[in-house]
Amino acid sequence: MIECRRAGIADGEVLGEIHAAAWEKTYAPFFGAEFARREVASRRTRWHERVARATPVILVAELDGRPLALSSFAPSATRPGMAEILSFYNHPDGWGSGVAAALMTETLRRLRAEGFARVHLWTLRGTPQSRRFYTKSGFHASGAARSCDFGEGNLLEQVEYERPCRV
Repeated sequence: MIECRRAGIADGEVLGEIHAAAWEKTYAPFFGAEFARREVASRRTRWHERVARATPVILVAELDGRPLALSSFAPSATRPGMAEILSFYNHPDGWGSGVAAALMTETLRRLRAEGFARVHLWTLRGTPQSRRFYTKSGFHASGAARSCDFGEGNLLEQVEYERPCRV
């Protein structure tokens, strides 16, 4: 059974584990080993503060009681009137289980309930699994791209995806 809910203060550690495991599997290969190791470790500790702030909204999805996916979203800082999915991570143990799809449906439902008609997000061009997931979830590439330095000095290209918030 899959359940989606708003993350609470007690979820900081599990959110960090989801983020770290997903990032390590998907993004670490783009970086040097030492930088990747530090970044994975940093992802394990940054969610306590984020949950405590209560903004952006953070959702967690559980499969049979085990938290496996997270999303965070807020009004877009760059696209007036739109929402932005700031983070969307699925623990590798949840890949193919449907937990990410259920979380995306709930994320879109909540965005619509908050009055947003459209949503956008950014993902690395070099992550075909993520891009396939977003396409399968009804997103389409907007044509926008940007370079992003994650702190190692290695510029990686991100591409923007968008869609209506209706489910």
